[in-house]
Amino acid sequence: MTANLAQNLVSAAERFGDRTAMKLGDTEVSYALLDEGSARIAGMLREKGVRPGDRVGIMLPNVPYFALVYYGVLRAGGVVVPMNVLLKGREVTFYLRDSGAQVLFAWHDFAEAAQAGAGEAGTELVLVEPGEFEQLVGAADPVREVTDRAGDDTAVILYTSGTTGTPKGAELTHDNLGRNAEVACGLFDLGEDAVILGALPLFHSFGQTCGLNACVRAAATLTLLPRFDPAKALEIIRRDRVSVFEGVPTMYNAMLHDDHAAEADTSTLRVCASGGAAMPGEVLRAFEERFGCEILEGYGLSETSPIASFNHPDRERKVGSIGTPIEGVDMKVVDDDGNDLPAGKVGEIVIRGHNVMKGYWRNDEATREAMRDGWFSSGDMAKVDDDGYFFIVDRKKDLIIRGGYNVYPREIEEVLYGNPAIAEAAVIGKQDEKLGEEVVAVVTLKDGASTTPEEVIAYCKERLAAYKYPREVRIVDALPMGPTGKILKKELR
Repeated sequence: MTANLAQNLVSAAERFGDRTAMKLGDTEVSYALLDEGSARIAGMLREKGVRPGDRVGIMLPNVPYFALVYYGVLRAGGVVVPMNVLLKGREVTFYLRDSGAQVLFAWHDFAEAAQAGAGEAGTELVLVEPGEFEQLVGAADPVREVTDRAGDDTAVILYTSGTTGTPKGAELTHDNLGRNAEVACGLFDLGEDAVILGALPLFHSFGQTCGLNACVRAAATLTLLPRFDPAKALEIIRRDRVSVFEGVPTMYNAMLHDDHAAEADTSTLRVCASGGAAMPGEVLRAFEERFGCEILEGYGLSETSPIASFNHPDRERKVGSIGTPIEGVDMKVVDDDGNDLPAGKVGEIVIRGHNVMKGYWRNDEATREAMRDGWFSSGDMAKVDDDGYFFIVDRKKDLIIRGGYNVYPREIEEVLYGNPAIAEAAVIGKQDEKLGEEVVAVVTLKDGASTTPEEVIAYCKERLAAYKYPREVRIVDALPMGPTGKILKKELR
């Protein structure tokens, strides 16, 4: 049987065609309808000349159309390139050009950035507008067979920035994603009766694997929340009798402090999973006390599909720990020379197993740097206790995690250096109660130049996705420098 990830949808539709696969408000999409829609998307792509291995961009929010297009691309043998709907035109251009995407499906509300990026990259744009899109899909001849793909064929290219600021495409295979979805089903005890709250963006690895792909594999129901709102999330949990909630710490914190928290009915919740950033112990304990559901914390990266470790439900849970490696995956901490470190010593997490990406798309140098002797270097610093539980202590890279989104300073610095008034720039993260971290830019000005913090923020806002641009800008006379001229961010913090 083919290793194509789309086969999970076909199998679910054959067994449970009438069951609700996805919900959005009053709209319900059955597995039969999702299967039929994906077959017609595959047919549409075939007509557009998309062949196995060709890349197709998806710039859609958490709406049922995302799943329709996602599985349609895979069904046709294509490679999905998920894109954040908040990207600006120049960012869209980069993603499309770098991946060589032939077609981009984009949500109508973000048409301006999609049109600008697709036009610049020479990519065919299909705008997804409710009502019109159904007619477009319905007119296509369905491709009912699932294109045969090998387990090590690329299924998805997930872009993740590095310290260079240039996004790199992590090539995730059908086996990577299929096995990780299978693991998620076990960790969250997903059965046919499970209802998962889809509050995590489907264009991110956490929401895509643990939400969408795990749901379809289990033939469960995914109830969608396009834009996170704590009151709305609590209402959906009650209305749809949600049994599994997956979120980042800022979501848990927002729900805990929502005005409706006291009277919220969360009695159907069985499993709460947290990832994306470290979960503060105080938030975890307060959430559990308020809502009566245990939070299990895990860890992973885009490059690891994403789950690498988890506080397994059948083992002891340790607050503050990212748990132990999932089945079939090895993790350890090493020093700068790659030597294994004993329990209690801080080192970098390295990972190997079925979850680790194939490599970075068309970037052999970055792949060699990240993969050493079969181990993926995470860039995260941790220690392991005597029971094998991992505890993250710091990030090796200067990554900022704002509201669960990864923000890479170098990319913002590149934009700042494009400002004609700015001489030098450094971007750092500042602790924030609501978002975990907030983005702060510290800049110096060129001789004779003048600007204000507000003008710099506006400049960045035009060129960067909403979650990336700095909310605070400080203009200083000089930045702290080391002997080699390197800006000392540690001193800035």
